[in-house]
Amino acid sequence: MQFALPPRKSHHAHPYPRSSRVSFQRRRQLKAAAVLGFALLSILFLFSRFASSSDTESAAIFSTAPEVVLVTVFDRDVLSKSYIEKVKKNREYYAARHGYTNFFANTSDYEYTLNNAPRSWAVIPAVRHAMTQHPHSAYFFHLAPHSLIMNPSVSIKSLVTDSKRLESLMIKDIPVVPPDSVIRTFSHLKGQDVDLILTQDKEDLSSGSFILRQGTWGKYFLDVWFDPLYRNYNFAKAETHALDHIVQWHPTILAKLALVPQRIINAYSRDSNGATADGTYKDGDFLIRAMGCDTEAKRNCEQELEPYYSQWRRSISR
Repeated sequence: MQFALPPRKSHHAHPYPRSSRVSFQRRRQLKAAAVLGFALLSILFLFSRFASSSDTESAAIFSTAPEVVLVTVFDRDVLSKSYIEKVKKNREYYAARHGYTNFFANTSDYEYTLNNAPRSWAVIPAVRHAMTQHPHSAYFFHLAPHSLIMNPSVSIKSLVTDSKRLESLMIKDIPVVPPDSVIRTFSHLKGQDVDLILTQDKEDLSSGSFILRQGTWGKYFLDVWFDPLYRNYNFAKAETHALDHIVQWHPTILAKLALVPQRIINAYSRDSNGATADGTYKDGDFLIRAMGCDTEAKRNCEQELEPYYSQWRRSISR
């Protein structure tokens, strides 16, 4: 059958073919996906460049950071300005010679944290402060203000921080606190596992000269030592007796501790009491310390150390 006129289009017919509409939507989706992919790739590229730059910068900072920071805390309310300057010169010469740096602090800087405890406790927040100021340094060597470095040619690494050298010096399986503590130093400890290096005298562990390695354990150790319970306990020797206590009763601390002979980093002057049998200073030793010169009435720190300071000045001017 034939019609005179072609049939009319339906009023509901699509204005464009279905296949054309699907193709248009697909093109829009592909375009959006391409734009999104380009944006993600750009972000990833920029992030990788930023991360690489940050890693390079961090590596550069770490490589230029001094390996050792010498920490000395002065009580400026007690010590004369000339005496402080002499001790500073002694430390600065040594640090410059080996590429180390100094952190000089004042006891009064930490009075607000002491809560009326003896001012000698300030050494602990001072070392923690130094660790914060020098986060990329490996070791922090606290030296009492009444000590002088007498042999500046000796580096800290050659003294104790080299693992093999440290293992050859470590005093193992002896009472931690002399003379007869039932707690003894570990006999199996390796040099690479040590984070705290100390000496003893006849009566106690010495808090006047110690080396602490940077890290989480080092911060934990300082936090335990500075616990308010110990500061308020009224130990006869303040932070020294607190140190004796925590090393004996905290195996976590003892497990990272190495004791070395006293003369290695803490030789006492002839006028000091309490040195071990071989703990008194001899010519050529790294350091001399006038232990107790600030607490014994008949002694004067400045007068006692003046001959050694003059000897040191002559030795470096040759």
